[in-house]
Amino acid sequence: RRAAEQADRAAFVAADERVGDIRARAVAIVKDTTGDEHYNDVNYVFPTFITTRMPIGLVGLMIAAIFAAAMSASAGELNSLATATIIDFYRRHFVTAATDAHYLSVSKLATIGWGLFACVVAMSAANQGSLIEVVNRYGSFFYGSLLGVFILAILTRRATAAGAFWGLIAGMAVVLTVAFTLPIAFLWHNLIGAMVVVTVGLAISAMTPGCTDIHTI
Repeated sequence: RRAAEQADRAAFVAADERVGDIRARAVAIVKDTTGDEHYNDVNYVFPTFITTRMPIGLVGLMIAAIFAAAMSASAGELNSLATATIIDFYRRHFVTAATDAHYLSVSKLATIGWGLFACVVAMSAANQGSLIEVVNRYGSFFYGSLLGVFILAILTRRATAAGAFWGLIAGMAVVLTVAFTLPIAFLWHNLIGAMVVVTVGLAISAMTPGCTDIHTI
């Protein structure tokens, strides 16, 4: 019996050594692939779940769905940014009378420019931790201010175009100032921006006449 226990123990020790050797080789392969630097695995939770827990067939479908969603979102984003750039800025303030072909050509250049800008932002955000937190941190500079504009438009009839515009500018300026001067969580920026926009917007609206020309809004 004692000989059997010793044999089992020896087999267990040998198996444990093999597991340790396999783990060490796996770590070496990972370091050789990703580099020896420490990285934050927060952004890899979902991809890791897909590759390690889901059946092989579903993995392919999930990857295809992710690529389709990414391409759709990117196309919609670039199209919206290019359209807003051409319609709201270029055609209104720079070239007011041109052919549709001209605006189409310029919109293609705007799409390329916004695409390059998105690539730079994506590469920069990849080194800042959780992408969800990064998106919300930068978005907090604008979300609250935009919410304030919607509040002015929906909840009150006293707001004017000038009040909404200058309220928006004041809200974003205050949020930027608070973000770089006060040590508070970025989620508070949304509340601060909305409150500033509503307050400043109502104050300026009370001092300016209403605007009925939609092209000046």
